[in-house]
Amino acid sequence: MDLIRAFSNYSIKKYNFFLVLLSIAISIVGMLLIGSAKADLVSHQLQGLIIGFVLMVIVSLIDYHFILKFYWLEYALAIALLVAVYFFGDKGGGAARWFVLFGIRFQPSELVKILLILFYAQFIMKHKNTLNTFRILSLCVILIIPPFVLIFKQPDLSTSIMILVIFGVVMFLGGLSYKVIAVTAAIAVPAVIVLLNMILTPGQTIVNDYQQKRILAWIQPEKYASTEAYQQLNSITAIGSGQLHGKGLNNNVIGSVKNGNFISEAQTDFIFAIAGEELGFVGCCAIIILLFLIVLQCIWIAVKAQDLAGRLIAGGMAGFIGFQTFINIGVTTMILPNTGLTLPFVSYGQTSLITMFIGIGLVLNVRMQANNSILYN
Repeated sequence: MDLIRAFSNYSIKKYNFFLVLLSIAISIVGMLLIGSAKADLVSHQLQGLIIGFVLMVIVSLIDYHFILKFYWLEYALAIALLVAVYFFGDKGGGAARWFVLFGIRFQPSELVKILLILFYAQFIMKHKNTLNTFRILSLCVILIIPPFVLIFKQPDLSTSIMILVIFGVVMFLGGLSYKVIAVTAAIAVPAVIVLLNMILTPGQTIVNDYQQKRILAWIQPEKYASTEAYQQLNSITAIGSGQLHGKGLNNNVIGSVKNGNFISEAQTDFIFAIAGEELGFVGCCAIIILLFLIVLQCIWIAVKAQDLAGRLIAGGMAGFIGFQTFINIGVTTMILPNTGLTLPFVSYGQTSLITMFIGIGLVLNVRMQANNSILYN
């Protein structure tokens, strides 16, 4: 009976088709750019788009309260996936971040972001009146440590940072006291400065050597111009060379940074550089506007949500997409050190794309039930 009600408690009139169109539009732009960077990957990305779209529709029609009933199971699944990939994952490139099943490469950490949003949405709602007590705050922090450490040990510093960002967003939206935020900031800011100085110290063991060099390359790009800063410097060149309208998709311009293979694996975390070179300033603005509109839609749906859990799901997705977009573009323009994070919906990667559509499906679900009575406690 619960399962039947889970599929029936929604109003199709509230289905946010604008958000769906935005998500499909930015994904198509991504496929065009991927096709220009590496044509043989387009069919794989299209397959991810189709799978993601189907899962989005299915997830959007299941009452999210029913999904949240299994929040501890979702947390356990997140940990199980990360433990499994840590011990049995494909160690291609020196990092154990993927499973290869039936020829399909799956990155569990992408799905874990969504699972943690769901878990904390329900956990915080159940403890909303006592969220700012020492016991509940301690539990929230303790529960985020295992996924953070497991992802950090893969090693994947960028995704582990995103896990903390998502945690911070849902805690803030959940009603974290400003006093707690002030105290945390007073401790965190100097701690980060001290940690950064320790990371930059020769012989440190906090992060891997390549991660340390990425930070050093960001601080002193001229010193690492032919090594760690090579990608980012060429990315800036590519974006600048596109000027207003770009050189055109799939162009044969000899002076193209992409055509000269000066950016390796540009279809992943440096896809924005391809957009800058081939679509120009106009194309880059179009991508940013599309992603910004998706974030705004998620925020609007969060405001209209019927309960705290719905607000945390939609708001969590807004923070997830917004911050990851900022970090990715910040890397390609060298505002930030190289992290390896993908551009949501745009960068190549089936797992990332499918995960994004699952997240959008949850947001659509929240919107459709904005004024419905709560069925599941």
